[in-house]
Amino acid sequence: MKKIALFICLAILSINLVFAQSIESRVRDFAKQEYPNDYKMQEYVYKKQLAAYRYMVSVTDKEVKQIAIRKYPNDYAMQKYIYDKQLAAKRYSTTFDDSDVKRIAEREYPNDHSMQKYIYDKQLSAKRYMRSVGDAEVKRIALREYPNDYSMQKYIYDKQLSAKNYMRSVSNSSAKSKALREYPNDYSMQKYIYDKSF
Repeated sequence: MKKIALFICLAILSINLVFAQSIESRVRDFAKQEYPNDYKMQEYVYKKQLAAYRYMVSVTDKEVKQIAIRKYPNDYAMQKYIYDKQLAAKRYSTTFDDSDVKRIAEREYPNDHSMQKYIYDKQLSAKRYMRSVGDAEVKRIALREYPNDYSMQKYIYDKQLSAKNYMRSVSNSSAKSKALREYPNDYSMQKYIYDKSF
């Protein structure tokens, strides 16, 4: 029985040793590819990659780990960077309090917590902006064009409002009439048609 246990232990140690050598060899090759003519940089990259590999072996969030590995299958340092960034964003997402905006972020990037955070913050800011705007007519145009995207609503609102103000200031009445006839509900297109008339 002791011989079998010893044999199993030796087999496991051998497998681990071969695997460790395989990782070290892979990391060494990676470093050589990055800096084929610079031994000091190869050593720097080798140490950084090996430390990142050990870190990635120890991480606990499997979903986030898979995101990192998918993005950088051969670069442990980038896996570590992505893992940390994604994990921080995943934790941040637990503070999302606007369910409507959260759905937008999750719909756009279902497998990327970092991008969800970015989209959530951008959309929430635009939603607040759209609540504060003063021109109801231009707001309706923006809502009609992008009912489920606050960021695009903000963009359209600003563009349309600028074009509306421009059209108020123009002096050529025949060109203005033509633009109004062609696009009665779109100030941006009115501006385009008006400018094209000259």
